Amino acid sequence: MHIALSLPEEDAPTWMPLFAASLPEATVDRHEPDRAADPGARRADYAVAAYPSETFFTEQPSPKAIFTVSAGVGHVLRMPGVPDGVPIVRVEDAGMSAQMVRYALTAAMRFTQRLDAYRRQQRERVWRQHPPRAPAQVNAGVMGLGVIGAAIARALAAQGFRTRGYSRSAKAIDGVACFGGDALAAFLDGLDIVVNVLPSTAQTRRLLNRDALSRLADGAHVVNIGRGSVLDDEDLVVLIESGKIGGATLDVFHEEPLAPSHPFWSLPAITITPHVAGLTIPDETVLQVAAKIRALERGEAVTGVVDRERGY
Repeated sequence: MHIALSLPEEDAPTWMPLFAASLPEATVDRHEPDRAADPGARRADYAVAAYPSETFFTEQPSPKAIFTVSAGVGHVLRMPGVPDGVPIVRVEDAGMSAQMVRYALTAAMRFTQRLDAYRRQQRERVWRQHPPRAPAQVNAGVMGLGVIGAAIARALAAQGFRTRGYSRSAKAIDGVACFGGDALAAFLDGLDIVVNVLPSTAQTRRLLNRDALSRLADGAHVVNIGRGSVLDDEDLVVLIESGKIGGATLDVFHEEPLAPSHPFWSLPAITITPHVAGLTIPDETVLQVAAKIRALERGEAVTGVVDRERGY
């Protein structure tokens, strides 16, 4: 069995030994993403597109399957020459879920305890107590109810938040009021905190725009740990400056790194983190990919296969 990875040189010491150890029966080669295509490159049984490349699929036009080492697959779908009819398999959780649950809970608890308000008061040397607020008094919503989004919704509900969830098709989760399809407006109405975990697709781009965000409760908090494209940056800034939205915790952006000139940097109501809510854990990811490759070799179906039309 032969496996080809699209991987920059600086990442090779991390990923190559893990693949070699997890699939000792395979030959694992690295494709350098920035090099010219090698027409004589050995054809692989499986392609792992860990990093975008203009020439990877020129060398690997017919693998049995294409794997990512992330939950997101946008970089693969944008690569030239992605072969039609070949399944693309994304990573499911592999250690990211627990991280993203902690991130979302931290943001929700910080909002509930009014820590952002007290931080502003500290800067202004203001000593003022606010009434206590419990999770049961907070309406929290999660957009995207896949493996990670559902885990976040369950965790919020377990902490006592009045929890809602929204997905393309309605789901059923204990303790969570689930909305689907055309019910986005009903889902958003009156939310105190919304956590976005939706992928980037044609249908989700700028879904959180001025009209959608205006449905939230006054002073609401926006958390984005899905994809930057789901949020309309300009509309969020306008609504924060007007006082309609109280603040935001943002981990993903339209372009990364976030440009130094972006207005998000200068707004005290926004907390920025550099795409760290759910970092890939290499050893867990490689074990998952290896298990799926072996399943495919046995002729078995695997989960995590991407619907190219949906984009996830």
